[in-house]
Amino acid sequence: MHKHRGFTLIELLVVISIIAVLMAILMPTLGRVRNQARSVTCQASLHQWTLIWSMFTSDRGGYFHEGLGGESQASEGRWPVVLRTEYANLDMRLCPMAVKPLSQGGRNPFAAWGIFADGTFGSYGFNEWLCNRTSSSSGNAPNYWRHINCKPADQIPVFVDCFWYDVWAFATDQPPVYDGATESLAGSNEMRRVCLNRHNAGVNSVFLDWSVRRVDLKQLWTLKWNRTFDVNGRWTERGGVRPEDWPEWMRGMRDY
Repeated sequence: MHKHRGFTLIELLVVISIIAVLMAILMPTLGRVRNQARSVTCQASLHQWTLIWSMFTSDRGGYFHEGLGGESQASEGRWPVVLRTEYANLDMRLCPMAVKPLSQGGRNPFAAWGIFADGTFGSYGFNEWLCNRTSSSSGNAPNYWRHINCKPADQIPVFVDCFWYDVWAFATDQPPVYDGATESLAGSNEMRRVCLNRHNAGVNSVFLDWSVRRVDLKQLWTLKWNRTFDVNGRWTERGGVRPEDWPEWMRGMRDY
């Protein structure tokens, strides 16, 4: 009769140890691959939004909506309300990296805004400087783009990864002191609404030429958010920013 020899306890422990080492090596790689896949999915969703925004403005002679969303969770001027008939899939409003709303325990930078009383939620924000406004109580009316025929179209953000449904960015806005520091931003330092480390030190954005691309976080201060936005402002290399001026979590990122 033949005797069948099994694994010894030591051999089993060695195999388990080898598997554990391999998992420790592979898990970070798998995590990066997964996040890269989510970033690609995010950009694919934003490409669909280029069609929606393009058709929406074409139906209005090239003009955007009036806006007036502000911090309101009920205003009819918010883009999720204005565009509601333009899309059927509500998940289109969500970046795959930020699907859990703030009201359900989501935490920035990986949090969606909402869910509001009317059911709206999402993780993209609209550049409110594109709104079709001819007057403003704050005196900023000349800063609004209003129309799609503006230059440089490839530098004007339309729709971007954001922790709120809109953003008014100024060149003097300060960066977040830590990743996801978005508290107390109503009406000030709103660049922090989009300065979110969702896609490997960057965010995805639709531009006015209907292109979609990833934007490095420090690069956000070089985009043409409004007509008078200083692309060589305080937080750019031409404006004299130094590496040590940035919050510690951003210092190793590429400078612009």
